[in-house]
Amino acid sequence: MAKPTQAHMTQSWSKNSSDNYKDLRKRQMEYYMGAKLIEVGIDPKSTIMRWSVETKGDRETWTCSTYWGESKENLLKEEGNK
Repeated sequence: MAKPTQAHMTQSWSKNSSDNYKDLRKRQMEYYMGAKLIEVGIDPKSTIMRWSVETKGDRETWTCSTYWGESKENLLKEEGNK
């Protein structure tokens, strides 16, 4: 079985939340993602992170995506072709 080369974490909150609250939550997600990567033997410094947001009604759903290895290479190639 192939080893994973990406991880994703999603949280949502009210889009009316303060910017300070949103920043705090995003920093917490980054910290937790880094800790989980270390836990499974991936050096967080060797990864790249991308954020996406989806708004539905009065909720924002933020996704933190982290890529390493083959997925990182493919993403960088794709972004380079834009």
